[in-house]
Amino acid sequence: KEMKQYYTPEQVLKTLRRCQEVGVNFWQSAGKNSELYQQFVAEGGRMRYISLGNDPKEIGPLVKAGCVAIAHHGEVTDRLFKTGQLDTIPDLLKAVRDAGLMVGVSTHMPAVVDAIASKGWDVDFFMCCVYERHRSAEELQKLLGAVPIPVGEVYLQSDPPRMFKVMRQTKRPCLAFKILAAGRLSARREWGENAFKQTVAGSKPTDGVIVGIYDKFTDQPGEDAGFTKRFGASAG
Repeated sequence: KEMKQYYTPEQVLKTLRRCQEVGVNFWQSAGKNSELYQQFVAEGGRMRYISLGNDPKEIGPLVKAGCVAIAHHGEVTDRLFKTGQLDTIPDLLKAVRDAGLMVGVSTHMPAVVDAIASKGWDVDFFMCCVYERHRSAEELQKLLGAVPIPVGEVYLQSDPPRMFKVMRQTKRPCLAFKILAAGRLSARREWGENAFKQTVAGSKPTDGVIVGIYDKFTDQPGEDAGFTKRFGASAG
């Protein structure tokens, strides 16, 4: 609620301008923000726009807004995978391709990247959440031998290496996201710094990173860009 109150359209544009100043070159958001992106571009913004989506009706407006890529929404992707319906996704991907946009699939599960890669789908990139945050209570019980109370989003330190492994194995560029565990690693600077270092070290040269920003209290765009440039340079 606090973030929604803070991010008025004017503040979103201000944050985007700051992101551009420090070298961020893409904004990944939902289709609902496409009009705001158009305003940003009209005012001189040069960042590109990537959207999530799973509705063919969204494609036309996103093309008109100047979107360059659409990734199938990760929550939907994973639900279809778990219910054995992953093969229903290519119809949307084809529609995105036919519209002239880059085609992606977002997921929170390394197994989904493996499955799609083995099927040889026509995709340009993957969006990869480095934490498999939506395990069921039964899955957590099997994995940990215990279930947290209450069962909500669970972020395990052992998850990022699993996703980094499949990111390196696929030839497709991957965009790692939620590297700060949905803000949990923002509590201390050294935690956030290490998350960026770990992500760069675990990625291919063609990969990228998506980071959520809440810049009310600190210059998070500058901090994030600084970490990325620093560790990216050291990785060669």
